[in-house]
Amino acid sequence: MSILTLQLAGPLQSWGAAARFARRTTENAPTKSGVIGLLAAAVGLDRDDDTGLAELARLRFGVRIDQPGTRLRDFQTAHHFDTGESMPLSERYYLTDAVFVAAVEGPAPLIDQLHTAVRTPHYLPYLGRRSCPPSRPIDLGVHHDAPDLRTVLAAEPWHAADWHQKRHRQHSRIELTAHLEAPAPGDGQGTGADTLRDQPLSYDPRHRRYALRPVHTTTITVTNPHARPREATPVPAHDPTGHLEGA
Repeated sequence: MSILTLQLAGPLQSWGAAARFARRTTENAPTKSGVIGLLAAAVGLDRDDDTGLAELARLRFGVRIDQPGTRLRDFQTAHHFDTGESMPLSERYYLTDAVFVAAVEGPAPLIDQLHTAVRTPHYLPYLGRRSCPPSRPIDLGVHHDAPDLRTVLAAEPWHAADWHQKRHRQHSRIELTAHLEAPAPGDGQGTGADTLRDQPLSYDPRHRRYALRPVHTTTITVTNPHARPREATPVPAHDPTGHLEGA
């Protein structure tokens, strides 16, 4: 198997796994449905092409949180294009100044095709919503004959912004959270098994469909290139009875 790694960084991101009516939330990390949608757009897949989507959906997915960002709530208004009538007020959530490293694992020919597509995309990529363009190149490279997703994510340098890395300069090693897809629950990979409804079945606007997917949460330790451990401040010698001398 081969693995394609992607850098997902931008001023705004939004990765929804559930949306009810006018309230659109975001997960704390990119969803599989969102990243597969980005790759489907890059190769020029039509939204109603469920057969082509099925091939991409079989890829195994993992993501590392390099910079969690801050959650932002926004209110949006819109008018119907034909009638001009006001639409319901929409409450939408975003992640600001976040950075993630995502990875997909699959057969080498498909991974190579996706690698070419993200460098010359058919449709411009966005980070969960069309209003969220990336601020850095997405492509981080391909790893052929890689052992597994966790090994590749652990070998990738820390991609947080310089200012964020410098805030943690007292630590030479940083623990990052990662979410890894498993073939089945309870396979022993990571801790904190959970499920998320972000396995894409169809992107057709008339009947979008998603299935549950097993997710395991683990930690990955990376090196901080801006590490500058604080020097220990010498403690002056102190004799609590010194003032009694000569009394």
